[in-house]
Amino acid sequence: MKEMSAKEFYKVTPEILEERGDIVEMKIDVKYPAKYFNKKAILTVTPILKYEKGETAYPAKTFQGEGVQANNQAIAFATGGTATIAGSVPFATEMMKSELIVRVEADLKGKKLPFGDFKLADGVIATSKLVMIDPKPVMISDKFQRIIPESMMADILYVINRAEIRPAQLKKEEWVKVMNFINQANASDRIALKNLEVSAYASPDGALKLNDKLAQKREGSASQYLKKELKKSKIAEVENEGFLTKKYTAEDWDGFKRLMENSNIQDKELILRVLAMYSDPVVREKEIKNIALAYKVIAKDILPQLRRSKLTVNTDIVGYSDDELKSLWTSNPDILKLEEILYTATLVADLNTKLAIYNKASANYPNCFRAKNNAGYVNILLGNVDAAQANFEKAKELQNNDAVNNNLGCVALMKGDLPKAQELFTASMGAGPAVNYNLGIIKVIQGDYDAASNYFGNVDEFNTALVKYLKKDSDGALSTLGRVEKDFAKKDYLRAVVAAKQSKDDLVFESLRLAFSKDSSLKNRAKVDIEFAKYFENQVFKGLVQ
Repeated sequence: MKEMSAKEFYKVTPEILEERGDIVEMKIDVKYPAKYFNKKAILTVTPILKYEKGETAYPAKTFQGEGVQANNQAIAFATGGTATIAGSVPFATEMMKSELIVRVEADLKGKKLPFGDFKLADGVIATSKLVMIDPKPVMISDKFQRIIPESMMADILYVINRAEIRPAQLKKEEWVKVMNFINQANASDRIALKNLEVSAYASPDGALKLNDKLAQKREGSASQYLKKELKKSKIAEVENEGFLTKKYTAEDWDGFKRLMENSNIQDKELILRVLAMYSDPVVREKEIKNIALAYKVIAKDILPQLRRSKLTVNTDIVGYSDDELKSLWTSNPDILKLEEILYTATLVADLNTKLAIYNKASANYPNCFRAKNNAGYVNILLGNVDAAQANFEKAKELQNNDAVNNNLGCVALMKGDLPKAQELFTASMGAGPAVNYNLGIIKVIQGDYDAASNYFGNVDEFNTALVKYLKKDSDGALSTLGRVEKDFAKKDYLRAVVAAKQSKDDLVFESLRLAFSKDSSLKNRAKVDIEFAKYFENQVFKGLVQ
């Protein structure tokens, strides 16, 4: 049996082993010929990965001859037989430069005889280990508005059936405030007067024709007074067409309904039902007057508030410009409001300055989870993983947010805690497309390339190209690499790997040259990377990896 033994008895699948999900699987089909297997013999076959400083054995399989009384697979002497040996072992980097052998040992009536080692394959492909652990954190945007609309209103109330403005109405606090606001807006570079609106009304009691004329007169008295005051204050916009708009409403049923809803008047619900049932103003007034007790209160407390002209001042509050915000950050950051300082951080490119701004925002506004989250975001970009984790944990104490959970998942992934990272990413899908990318990284590490491809989609990232290659789409991988904007060593190295698969020698050497110029440590990988096996004796390749 020993003299007849040959490696041809064993055929390995795949022909070159490959790391996937941090394990190396293999399957060996065994075919023993006729008149080979001694009827009394036991044969133990152990697949082994041998490398420079050690070896790792797969589970062994034992066969027996027809005459052996045991529970192993029997191989007939006359006809021979077939079998399958399968197994997996954890991947170690040393396995990239290795040999897969089968070690065969026989046992005949208790006497052991080594048959030797038979080499079946070279090396282990570990291209998935090129995956970049570059999870995408999520920044939470500010709510800064440079231009904020602001309006102020005041009423002039009239005596029943009259349209003259009483001096006492012009001394009311709300009217004084609105006029001061107009003057302040006119004098300020930060407040832009957009327009003024005068709306006049009559209460919904009495004849409709009378009320229509009355409301029109009230609109006239209010707008004339306002024009006079604006000219006194030298507000030039008053002459602009459309700056002062006027309208009147004969009977203010909408205002009546609003006041009724907010009142405690007896039979309030009954009156509101009347408004809902009838649209004719004459019928409405008649039905409401029939509710005698309630109508007395209405006439005293509600209707006088509807005999009015309403002035609305519409302005835009104009905030600091980008240049002003950056200048204030340098000269007087404490003057900045929360949204202003959060927005200012987005105006600077330097990451350390960004971090300083977010830290200042966090110090000035300690209850703002966005400031703490965004400080963590910048720390991730700076590689300060522990500092980022502290930021995100503080943010989560303030608000349990999808973006914050995604970012904590980034920290867990960067620290190698895949289960925790996957749990956090899965729980934060509302944080946007970054979460899908982050889950894609985990799926590459786990060896689930189909799921990784689904999560990555068509984003032009290195990891997307890597997964395409791992799924045997070399053309797609090269195309994606060409669209990756960032320039780094791994991108060139993967391009060389793909080019080697396509036997594009010039592209292999050009890409490796670029990769090594950016990261010389990749030479050590290339020397043992089975992806380049056909170039190991090539003089150009040898010169590059030296």
